[in-house]
Parts: sequence; structure tokens; C-alpha cells
Amino acid sequence: MSDAGTAIDLHSHSTASDGEFAPAEVAARAAAGGLAVWALCDHDSVAGLPAAAEAAAAKGLRFVPGIELSVHLERREVHLLGHFVDPASPTLRGFEDLLAEKRRMRMGEIIAKLARLGVALQPEQVEKFSGGKMLGRPHVARALVETGLVATVKEAFDRFLGEGKPAYVGRYRLPAEDAIRMVHEAGGTATIAHPGVNRLEKPELARLARAGLDGLEIYHCDHNPSVRAKYLRCAGELSLVPTAGSDFHGPAITPDRRFGAVTMSPAELAALEARRP
Repeated sequence: MSDAGTAIDLHSHSTASDGEFAPAEVAARAAAGGLAVWALCDHDSVAGLPAAAEAAAAKGLRFVPGIELSVHLERREVHLLGHFVDPASPTLRGFEDLLAEKRRMRMGEIIAKLARLGVALQPEQVEKFSGGKMLGRPHVARALVETGLVATVKEAFDRFLGEGKPAYVGRYRLPAEDAIRMVHEAGGTATIAHPGVNRLEKPELARLARAGLDGLEIYHCDHNPSVRAKYLRCAGELSLVPTAGSDFHGPAITPDRRFGAVTMSPAELAALEARRP
């Protein structure tokens, strides 16, 4: 008997990047949350997709393989979701290996900055929170919580790890247009994640649309009704497909983001899939 519901959620994370749960557990929670269609979009990694696909099939979920890329538009960082990507794509695999090395170097710099602040962390204390190759600031934050130095992941970012804070180290800059092209080469569609969070305006979205952008994540837990209405207008004017994503990481990391909180229509999902190259 299928455990699947009716909702569609195209944005979640596992331990392959900065999520709390392994891919199979995320699948179980997606089914329990009433999803019929679920996408795993780990940051800069496709490592969790095979396990996610197997677990989704066992739960009666339709699975959409995905990835979330941190990209730059001029001097701003935005996030790009790739949906329907081929996990075996040489383009994505090569990029993942490149980023893994750059993230490891960045992690060493962050740990060194923390040490100069009197905060002693060892690499293995951070790596224990990463189920894959992609080390990130959320893993450092969770290590800081475990040491008792901070009470929450948010406090770790507010005091040490956020941009402009004393242990911040910038990441590798991937131009947004290059990321769109890379997702298309991997057989996927390209969607801007949570545009309201990044305060993207129509001229910036129009530039990305000209570069081949396919969708806009409008139904997101951090978008209130007025923000959704604003971006629905933009999507219509720029011929972008509206998508939905909870941005689920797990209750210990993002307690306000849960499966079933947002959804999109089957027609919107079909329109997005029709834009696959």
C-alpha cells in the first residue's frame, strides 16, 4: 500500500549536505508529511540521490532528483535549484569534486579563525555532522552547539559564522548563468530558490530568464502571501514556472520548515518538467 499523499515539495535536504537526516529518513518524513512528489536538493551534491530514489519508491512517492547550487549574480549570492537532473552527469560529478576540495580548504580557514578567537574545534568535530563530501558552515554551527559554546545554530551564525562575523570565510563564486547552463547539461531544469529571502527584483530575474532560467520557487515557507503574489506576477511576466519547496532540513536545524506546509499544482509540475532540455 502506498504511503503517498497529494502535496508536491521540490526542495529539501539530507545529511549529504546540511540536513539533519539521511536520505531514506527524509523520504519517510516526506511521505508522513502528505507528499505525493518529493525532491531532494542537497547543496552542491548529488551523493544522496540514489538512496533517496530507492526510499521514495518504497514509500510510493514520485521522486525528483535535484541539487541546490550556491551561485553569484553580480556581487550577490543566490541559490539555484536543479530538478530532474541526472545524478550520473559528468558535469555535476566534476563540479561536485571541485567544490568538495574548495569547501575543505574553506573549512580549515574557518577553524583557524575560530582558534584565533579562542574557540578550539577539530576538523573531525565538524566532519561528524556531514554525511557526504560537502562540508559547510551549518556543520561548524552544529559542532559549536555540541560544545556548548552556543545554544542554537542561529546563534552560531549570528556570533561567528554569518557574513561580516569574525569567523566568516567566503565561498567559491559560481556565476548564475554558468550554473543554469550546467543544470541544463545535466538534463535538468533551473529554478531560483526563495527569491523573496534574497530580495531579488524583476530586472535580476529577467536577466536570468534570458540566460535560460525555467522556474521560480514562489511557494516557500519563508514567503508570506504578499511576497508570493509579487513573484507570481513576475513569473507570469517572465514565463517562469512557479514551484513549491519547504526547504526542509530537519527540526533541529529549521524547526519552522516542515513537509506539507507548501505545495504546487500538478499542472505546474508538468509545466516545469516540460522545460527539460
